Amino acid sequence: MSETNNKVPTMAEMAASGQSPEILFWVGCAGSFDERYKAVTVAFVKILNKVGVSFAVLGPEESCTGDPARRAGNEFLFQMQAVSNIQVMNGYNIKKVVTACPHCFNTIKNEYPVLGGKYEVIHHSVFLQQLINEGKVGLKGGGEFKGRKITYHDSCYLGRANNIYEAPRKVLEALDAELVEMKRCKTKGFCCGAGGAQMFKDAEKGNKEVNIERTEEALETGADTIAVGCPFCLTMMSDGVKNKEKENAVKVKDLAELIAEAEGL
Repeated sequence: MSETNNKVPTMAEMAASGQSPEILFWVGCAGSFDERYKAVTVAFVKILNKVGVSFAVLGPEESCTGDPARRAGNEFLFQMQAVSNIQVMNGYNIKKVVTACPHCFNTIKNEYPVLGGKYEVIHHSVFLQQLINEGKVGLKGGGEFKGRKITYHDSCYLGRANNIYEAPRKVLEALDAELVEMKRCKTKGFCCGAGGAQMFKDAEKGNKEVNIERTEEALETGADTIAVGCPFCLTMMSDGVKNKEKENAVKVKDLAELIAEAEGL
């Protein structure tokens, strides 16, 4: 990765030099600490740098949005984390936030305003679609994805919670691959099994894990790539593919990784 593509300024550095970036890239816990998901952060940063978008991250000043705490029932911890983040963002006069995590997206967009955090919040699938529409990311006409089958798994917090269904699919269409839908998709989509803080606890008793059920639906499409737009979904679908011993034949990848690959970044 070249030095240019790897440049990630912090808000503190920007503010110190009197600059104000166009967007704050909210990395999130998974994007910062999860070994597999760090690759998504890197891929998205490469895209931002390639198209020349002025952005910065909060770095060590970024804390968890509080989404897992609230979903698990700890409202007090959620408010502490939320207010702390809002104070930092308002201190930098942040106007526009882009994040690759639907949980961060939903929380900052829909739950921070009542606590004083009012920003324009965009999920990276929508942001990538905008870049493609503007011609800044040009992928039409083949590449390594031409003729391949990709299926897309709708994240609950992106789809049913925020009604974002078309942007991720438009991004995949730009890859010139064949998009094959699962039986349950869009408004009738099926959870990966990690939502509502289920990611952090053992499953209740039952006949089958949710992520296995969803992975089976994805494998039935015959796709060699399962595209996702959420760190929780990436983990759960990857685990499902491993459970079925298909990890060599079927890859689970985030939209940003697919675009970065197609762009040769």
